[in-house]
Amino acid sequence: MVGLGRTLNQPPYWSPDGTRLYIIGDTMELNLERINREWGHEPQRLVDWGIGLGRKAICTTSFGPFSAVILHMVTRADPAIPVVWIDSGYGTPAMYRYADAVTRLLKLQLHIYRPRRSRAHRDAVDGPPPAIDDPRHAEFTRELKLEPFERVTRELKPQVWFTAIRADETPERARMQPVSVNPDGLIKIAPVLHWTSKQMNDYLKQYRLPNNFDYFDPTKVEDQRECGLHIAH
Repeated sequence: MVGLGRTLNQPPYWSPDGTRLYIIGDTMELNLERINREWGHEPQRLVDWGIGLGRKAICTTSFGPFSAVILHMVTRADPAIPVVWIDSGYGTPAMYRYADAVTRLLKLQLHIYRPRRSRAHRDAVDGPPPAIDDPRHAEFTRELKLEPFERVTRELKPQVWFTAIRADETPERARMQPVSVNPDGLIKIAPVLHWTSKQMNDYLKQYRLPNNFDYFDPTKVEDQRECGLHIAH
């Protein structure tokens, strides 16, 4: 699935048969169709494979429900992996306590990114978060989620991105694959994409990991709604 060849001097492109994608500036080729078919329902194997690529990897977290699952998986494979948390400032007190507890428990190498303006600053100038049908909500999402993640990509320069998105969360995620490659060559790995809530909960019980359902994302507001990050990236 990972082969060597000449260094490429062009953007990522698909092979004529549509089964392999060649990555910019590297000698790597990925047989995405085969990886997703054979390993798409094996989260730890996908994590181990992604770490084994030897490329700069990060794992993002929201410290929402079941977040400890992927954080445990990736730190088993690489205890030093940078864990990125985009803290909007709008989390619940329970979520912040959960974030601290999981960070200590798993000894996370946590990198916290925040919007350019604090919650107090934004609310004082612009008022409460806009409703999802308010035209200002798109800019609100960009300020809280998209711009901070753009800083992540500039500063940490990841080549592999682990994310805990799951297919049953939104219609958009149901159409995604466990392993994909963004137009800029960033390899996006969603190891638990096909796992159910029961499987996630069973994993937490097996490894005696904490959980927290007292969580709020002001860019999503509603269940089954995208925050925008996984559409833009």
